[in-house]
Amino acid sequence: MPSTAAGALPGQGAGAHDRLPAARPFGQPGMSWLERQGGLRNLVRQELVARQLAEQLTGRTGLRVLDVGCGQGTQALRLARAGHLVTGLDPDPVTLGAARAALAAEPPEVRDRVQLLGGDGHQCGRWFGPRSFDVVLCHGVLMYLPDPDPMLASLARILAPGGVLSLLVRNADALAMRPGLTGDWRAALHAFDSARYTNHLGLPARADRLADLTTTLAGLSVPLRAWYGVRVFTDTTPEDAAPVDGRQLAQLLDAEERAGREEPYRRVAALLHVIGAK
Repeated sequence: MPSTAAGALPGQGAGAHDRLPAARPFGQPGMSWLERQGGLRNLVRQELVARQLAEQLTGRTGLRVLDVGCGQGTQALRLARAGHLVTGLDPDPVTLGAARAALAAEPPEVRDRVQLLGGDGHQCGRWFGPRSFDVVLCHGVLMYLPDPDPMLASLARILAPGGVLSLLVRNADALAMRPGLTGDWRAALHAFDSARYTNHLGLPARADRLADLTTTLAGLSVPLRAWYGVRVFTDTTPEDAAPVDGRQLAQLLDAEERAGREEPYRRVAALLHVIGAK
């Protein structure tokens, strides 16, 4: 685990040029990114990603994990509870504060396995040495970068041999699905010919194609091991929709999980969970 002072990464500070674009605009009107995390759409995303990660890490414990863009810490805490040593990075102090509050509520043995740092992963290859981590998560981050390749190269560099790289990206091959299903025909038509879109926060973003990521990962010696679809059926659910309870929720998650593994459903998922292995 890296050693840093005051929860900040080396090279951070006023005027730092290596932060992500402002992807979580808490000062804008409407629901903030953090406020959206309690809804059904995010629950489906987090639960499916957790199940898929657990499948990829079966039988392994005590792994060194880096979670780039850890947000409120959902995946970081799950992995720490499973016995892994987790470093979480996030550039936003509000979401990082939420993660720290969640961590404070965990048992001491879990708290001891987690450190949460202010920063992003764009140049983490400078901050961490080669082969520093056995698992690197980069979920919901690449969509805010004009060119994801430099960050992917940095993440590949710090991944140990046999390590796992977990990416969660917007699916460019199905970018027209959401606007089409909600009746936004102009946006649907535009999405057929572009990987650019405006997300639910009203921010410009970009999507990735599985074929392109496969080529990039192969070039970084982290070839594709597996991939899943995430949110096949629930992507158009309103942002403020509360999670359903009990048996209905279990059935919903099981249906989403199966769709995320099977053709042709996974190819039209809103998000792709891409796993590379070094």
